[in-house]
Amino acid sequence: MKLAYLAAVPLAFSLAACVETSEPVGTPAVGSSTDLTPFIGAKAGQAEMGLQNLGYENVRSSGLTSYWFNRSTGACAEITTSDGRYSSVNMLPSGDC
Repeated sequence: MKLAYLAAVPLAFSLAACVETSEPVGTPAVGSSTDLTPFIGAKAGQAEMGLQNLGYENVRSSGLTSYWFNRSTGACAEITTSDGRYSSVNMLPSGDC
């Protein structure tokens, strides 16, 4: 019994020193839940998942322009695509979405 206890003590102390320091999985390195302007120049197909991970949803599109809305923050973004990349990102009042 003492042997089992002595083997468990170092294991418990080694696990106690573990600290999670990385970003949450799926959080993009650019942008925020209220500002998407850092996405200018990003590849549209790859950036869409980043927008969704920040809480945005595509609420409507017109030609090469899409409107993305974040319900939790009320942020609205107008994103225009050109040559497969986001050529402009404008943050708008929530009513515009």
